[in-house]
Amino acid sequence: MRFSTLLKKPAEWMRTPGPESDIVMTSRVRLARNLVGHPFPGWARKEDRHLVMDAVRPALEELSEMKDSFSEEMTKLTAIEKQVLVERHLISREHAAKGRGCGTVMNRKQTISVMINEEDHLRMQAIRPGLQLLSAFRALDQIDTQLESELPYAFDHQYGYLTACPTNLGTGMRASAMLHLPGLVLSEQISQTIAGANKIGLAVRGLYGEGTEALANLFQISNQNTLGTKEEEIIAHLDRVISQLIANEKNARMKILEDRPTMMQDQIGRAYAVLKFAHIISSKEALNHLSMIRLGCDLGFIPEEEREAITVLLTEIQPAHLQISAKRKLSPEERDILRADIIRSSLNGLTPPDFTTILTERDNDDE
Repeated sequence: MRFSTLLKKPAEWMRTPGPESDIVMTSRVRLARNLVGHPFPGWARKEDRHLVMDAVRPALEELSEMKDSFSEEMTKLTAIEKQVLVERHLISREHAAKGRGCGTVMNRKQTISVMINEEDHLRMQAIRPGLQLLSAFRALDQIDTQLESELPYAFDHQYGYLTACPTNLGTGMRASAMLHLPGLVLSEQISQTIAGANKIGLAVRGLYGEGTEALANLFQISNQNTLGTKEEEIIAHLDRVISQLIANEKNARMKILEDRPTMMQDQIGRAYAVLKFAHIISSKEALNHLSMIRLGCDLGFIPEEEREAITVLLTEIQPAHLQISAKRKLSPEERDILRADIIRSSLNGLTPPDFTTILTERDNDDE
């Protein structure tokens, strides 16, 4: 599959709703694996990385799930193409900076992706829409089992799967969910929510992982410990915490609607007006306003079926996607202009926010 084919359709998780998808954007499970007898990528020479690539890449391409996959060495991709893969959460920012002997393989649906010679020889991930951590794990576990029958994994009976970073020892698994939490942000409860998650051994990160900003009110919640705990136990614990966060977010949204309905109307209406009429807009401003439009879909002010278009826009207005669309490198101002053009065009096909029905019903309930 060519890179151009990969770009023709948004990833399946962008187009398909899942359980609790009004709050949980995606569920993702990642496995770290290494091969016996080969130095970890951070200590490997170019020749070592090529040996790993030559062993791993054909094994991946032969899997039934990876039929007609996109498979490429990182040096064969332009800087913008690599950044597109980062924006689609298919590779890490660190992997985008890799050179010879490093590659990536992903299926046509963009639900399974594998980085070769990132921090570990293999970084495999499965991504699903909504709250589907166990489904994502089972899909990835099947691939992992097939690969383990062909590749000599580095495994120790005491420490489990051996990894470049000691925090990944054991299962080598990171499970995470991307949550849309505007209610907790608007009600100023997000800081205590993050602190509470950290206290029970979970990590809370921004849109692109560690060290990144929580744009569009999106937060990644993931496990931190992998040693001494089974995969299903890690997922069950994360599921319980996320279910509580979902309840907290829904309560925060309803509380704002009850106590400060005009503020909620203003946030959503103002976001729609800016996006509808802006002719130049930065990525950060656009993402934060689109977050409010998505909230409007969740609350019934905008038809729920239009949420998909907003979810796709969250990715397609980012810098590398804009430059791929324009087929040339753009200056920051040119990107801001094109972003505004794309958003205005998209909103022409969407229904404007309508606050009358729901707020009238709520007023009637109060009488």
